[in-house]
Amino acid sequence: MNYTYQNASYQTVPAPLPEEDLKQVVLTDETMNERYEKVLEKMKADGLSTLVIYEDLEHGSNFEYLTGFLTRFEEGLLVLHDDGKVYYLLGNENLKLIDHARLKGELIHVPHFSLPDQPMEPETPLNELLNDSVIKSDKHVGIAGWKLFTGKTDDKKYFDIPHYILEQIISVAGKEKVVNATALFTGPEGVRTQNNVNEVAHYEFGAALASQRMLKTLDAIEVGVSEWDLGGVLNAYGQPNNVVTIAAAGQRFVKANVYPSENKLKLGDKLSLTVGYKGGLQSRAPLIVHVESELLDKHKDYLDKVVKPYFTAVTAWLEQVHIGMKGKELYNLIETVFPKNQYGWELNPGHLTADEEWMASPVKETSETTLKSGMHFQVDIIPSVKGYPGVSAEGGVILADEELQNQLKTNYPDVWNRMEARRAYVKNTLNIDVHKDILLSGNATPYLRPFALNKNKAMVWDGTPSN
Repeated sequence: MNYTYQNASYQTVPAPLPEEDLKQVVLTDETMNERYEKVLEKMKADGLSTLVIYEDLEHGSNFEYLTGFLTRFEEGLLVLHDDGKVYYLLGNENLKLIDHARLKGELIHVPHFSLPDQPMEPETPLNELLNDSVIKSDKHVGIAGWKLFTGKTDDKKYFDIPHYILEQIISVAGKEKVVNATALFTGPEGVRTQNNVNEVAHYEFGAALASQRMLKTLDAIEVGVSEWDLGGVLNAYGQPNNVVTIAAAGQRFVKANVYPSENKLKLGDKLSLTVGYKGGLQSRAPLIVHVESELLDKHKDYLDKVVKPYFTAVTAWLEQVHIGMKGKELYNLIETVFPKNQYGWELNPGHLTADEEWMASPVKETSETTLKSGMHFQVDIIPSVKGYPGVSAEGGVILADEELQNQLKTNYPDVWNRMEARRAYVKNTLNIDVHKDILLSGNATPYLRPFALNKNKAMVWDGTPSN
């Protein structure tokens, strides 16, 4: 396919219709049991007698995948044995959660995981708590943190958990038996890389909410409003964000600040907006202008130089990515349409998402990983063209085969109807023919207003690619 930026145009078009009646979908007991069985099966296949899953608030998604909760401000361990035994090692303020955990197990109180200066009672040394009855070492002992050490390292002996915990595990099992097992969850064949129908519906809520709040925020942009004002619109219902909320106008990172401030929007400012919830993120980077004439002289060709090529790449992503494609083929598609050396993107042009914003990515130059039904992606291409402002229309999609789509229709008709309405809008209004394998997890994707003060115009795809 020959995608060219001349087929991208800036036109008067209606925005997506609001989605107000969003409902959370709870993970079922069947799903939680299925998750545990998948992990147990993979443990056995990988020759692990014990799997130790580390958790803190920012690195807890593998733990939460099985337990249904995070330990918030404390550390925690979930320990699984290949014979079915389950142990929770929790600090002072999470002991009460054992009665609510989605996976049943034996509680071990570890005061060492508590906040500084809290009571350390009972005064039991860590080596008596994390001992050979908890660390079963007749085979290998796997440690799952959150980081995949890929690239040239690819080292099973790199660990991203606190040293005092790692040291005790090694003292019990022996250094040779302890391996990094994070890939069991998020590696190329990891159990978390594909979602069932209940999980798709569960995560759609967060992705749809991010879209809803982004569209409301775009409508709230005016000269004189503050970053605080916009940040208040981006965040909704007290739901936990899986990434720092960004509302930054003009010069970013003043005095190292990364949060919305009292700073007010001015004509001509650059603006960065990002909000993410469990299941999806939305990001935009419009300019605070009405028309091109308000741009700086050196940016008068901003649409042709940055926006149209970027929108062309997003269009190609949505029209061409499909189940059965290799990760390297997706990478090469974007490299062909939107060359890296010209447009300055450095990260993977697409990555998996779930409870965390960036779980892992099969989209790499040499990746042989096959894209599968149930994968939940962020269409995330970040251009950096020297001398120009950026642009973004990042959002989430789900790969779904006919079986998964039929399950959604049957079991979650409200979710399915939203997805079909999103497809219709993108096809009929933005003229992008989203591939049949792709479901849009939020209605802001790929709606793009490059000039924030003109709320009636957005990017549209004009052309049918020619071979």
